[in-house]
Amino acid sequence: MRAIVQDRYGSIDDLRLREVPTPVPAADEVLVQVRAASVHPDVWHVVTGQPAVLRLMGSGLQQPKMHVPGTDVAGVVVSVGADVTRFRQGDEVFGETIRGVQWRNGGAFAEFATAPEEGLALKPSTIGFEEAAAVPTVGLIALNNLPQRRVPVGHRVLVNGAAGGVGSVAVQLARAYGAEVTAVDGPHKLDLLRALGVDRTIDYTMEDFTQSSERWDLIFDVPGNHSFTEIRQVLSPGGGYVLIGHDAFGATGHRWLGSIPRMLGLVARSAVTPELRGGSFASPDKRALMAILSQLLTTGQLRVVIDRAFPLGEASQALHHLASGQAVGRVVLVVSP
Repeated sequence: MRAIVQDRYGSIDDLRLREVPTPVPAADEVLVQVRAASVHPDVWHVVTGQPAVLRLMGSGLQQPKMHVPGTDVAGVVVSVGADVTRFRQGDEVFGETIRGVQWRNGGAFAEFATAPEEGLALKPSTIGFEEAAAVPTVGLIALNNLPQRRVPVGHRVLVNGAAGGVGSVAVQLARAYGAEVTAVDGPHKLDLLRALGVDRTIDYTMEDFTQSSERWDLIFDVPGNHSFTEIRQVLSPGGGYVLIGHDAFGATGHRWLGSIPRMLGLVARSAVTPELRGGSFASPDKRALMAILSQLLTTGQLRVVIDRAFPLGEASQALHHLASGQAVGRVVLVVSP
């Protein structure tokens, strides 16, 4: 089969399209003919090897253990392992190809990929393969960090970095929960956010929300470009804070550890800081979360906007476009018709 291959950590320009053996599914895995795959920040991080700690988190020390990048797929089931019970040949599916939350390549940038049964769901008939491929990783991150229990009806929620992959899912989840949503991002992305139905937009180049006289019940912070001290002053009494910690493609965060030191600091403070409580440190139940995402897509409560679809052989160009910050919507690879 044809696949994008990464021989070493480094420049995304080193990625090459090659012929490699078709993978064989394990007993609990499904072999998928990939129709589309998502290009998202975690892919960039593993290809470049930044931050260096990811090499200790399952990716591989000297070089990637898995040489084919990508973690999100949408496609058609070709075969199933002996223990698989939920899918059969011909099913249209979408989901993650990696297990757990490991920071590593998952073989999605290829004509065929294997994926654990637990990380897949049936693709809703109401959306195409490109839209479905854009959902898994960002959807799982957003849903795991923004469960419905954290957003009572009528809550005022602010999403910082709202037009990115995780942020755009978060604003739609908050709306589905019945919240009043304020979305913060750059000026060229505000129309997208309005189309997603947010109640108010803030152009961060013109207004610093942390200096506002308004107060929010929950702030969902993707880029983490403000300190917790700044965030805290615009939280309502009893309000909450969720940090995702996007490292801006290596421009922010620690060279070796990324946002991990900041995350651990907030976790330590959560014992004595009410605004930081309410998060879950349990491993996500991917099967349950994928089912929720599938339902939201089916009902139209979760919409996916595609900025641009690249052919498989242009994976490097797709990653450059993603990292430029100019994409208005999601970036995907189209693998097969």
